[in-house]
Amino acid sequence: MRQHWALLGFGFTAVFWGNFGQSFFVAWFGADIQRTLGLSAGEYGTAYSLATLVSAATVVWAGGLIDRLPLRSYAVAVALGLAVALTVLSQANGLVTLLIGFFLLRLFGQSLLPHGGMTSMSRYFVAERGKAISVAMSGVPLGEIVLPLMAVAMIAAIGWQASFGLIAIAAVVVLIPFMLWLLKRSNIPATPPMPARQPGQTATDVDNGGAGRREMLRDYRFWLALPGLMANPFLITGVFIHQNFLVTDKGWSLSWLATCFIVYGAVHWVSSLVSGVLVDRFKGPRLVGIFLLPMLLSMLIAALMPGDLAALLMLALLGMSAGSSPPITGSLWPEIYGTRKLGAIRSMMMAIMVLATAISPVLFGYFIDHGVDAYGLFGVCAVYVFFASLLMMASYPKNPTPVPGAE
Repeated sequence: MRQHWALLGFGFTAVFWGNFGQSFFVAWFGADIQRTLGLSAGEYGTAYSLATLVSAATVVWAGGLIDRLPLRSYAVAVALGLAVALTVLSQANGLVTLLIGFFLLRLFGQSLLPHGGMTSMSRYFVAERGKAISVAMSGVPLGEIVLPLMAVAMIAAIGWQASFGLIAIAAVVVLIPFMLWLLKRSNIPATPPMPARQPGQTATDVDNGGAGRREMLRDYRFWLALPGLMANPFLITGVFIHQNFLVTDKGWSLSWLATCFIVYGAVHWVSSLVSGVLVDRFKGPRLVGIFLLPMLLSMLIAALMPGDLAALLMLALLGMSAGSSPPITGSLWPEIYGTRKLGAIRSMMMAIMVLATAISPVLFGYFIDHGVDAYGLFGVCAVYVFFASLLMMASYPKNPTPVPGAE
């Protein structure tokens, strides 16, 4: 951290500001938005889910730009996109403008801004890649702790639209100059690293070199690991969105569950830092199957364990799984497929994860509406995680060899 504070600071800053596009932050504005615009819960939820799905499709293309643009240009463009998104939301006067604002916010906030921070950590760090990713990802749990309080205070003081407008101004006045200053002090190359041209190669050959999405999709290990890679965003989003179901079915109080969420954030943070150290020692491919073990225990506790202690243990284990996942998977992709087309690979995975977060609230809600209790719902989730873990163990941990052409 002493040696690379500027580059680590850029990664942390990009991830932290990406929280403004995350569901846990936007959720605090939901009731006021619905009331002001005269929207039903169904209309509001449909707009948010549709915007999320469209952003997931867009990020597959947009995320690959980080492989071709100078990082400074990418960072400025994405930060400006975040500012535009917040500005549109601050001026929203109906369902259409709300949908456009949500789409831009989910694209630039939830996806492209943290994508830039995480890709930079994976690309420019090698020996200490895991620790670098864990430091950058600390922006998520810190945001989970700080930003809800800020959102509540701002909405109470100046209203939801002025709050979005103020954050938009801060993105231009604070975020962009700060990121440019950090990148200037980090002394990284002005353009993405390019492999040297070999004898007989043309510039096009070099540009098309390296392992990318095509090689990834042809790799049987990716398909074995995919159900497990989707488990965290799918299940955690389902639990968070339908927390009232847990309160009712398990007999917990809202105040107690809110306290347990603080524990979730703390464990999330610590687990991220610890897993970064483990990744640098044991490497990402060998640890891929491990981060789902806390998730399995969490689902079993949610299904089988009564009492208030179950909430504490369930959320602590969720935090452990959520915190350990990014450093492990963040190191997995460059170790197996190289860094030449890392942005394209990460953007495709981000789109898949966003899709999982859009599906789980609907699927959870369907089963809850049809009378499934916590034992049945989370028991099925535990079975899913168990088999997903077995498939993951048969993928990269069993064969951690990089694909041919990885650069």
